[in-house]
Amino acid sequence: MTPTDVETVYEALARQIDATPPNRRELFLAKLALLLAHELGDATRVTHLVAEAAQSLDA
Repeated sequence: MTPTDVETVYEALARQIDATPPNRRELFLAKLALLLAHELGDATRVTHLVAEAAQSLDA
């Protein structure tokens, strides 16, 4: 993806998180993650990315 594509995805994600009721945001993000994982089609890669995302939460 180009930097512009990344920004477009970021904006769409931020808008949807803001539009989702606070008590449903975790559900939305979990569903999105599973849909994207299914689309990627590589469980090993997905689990690696889950671990990578967890490492950078304090950054």
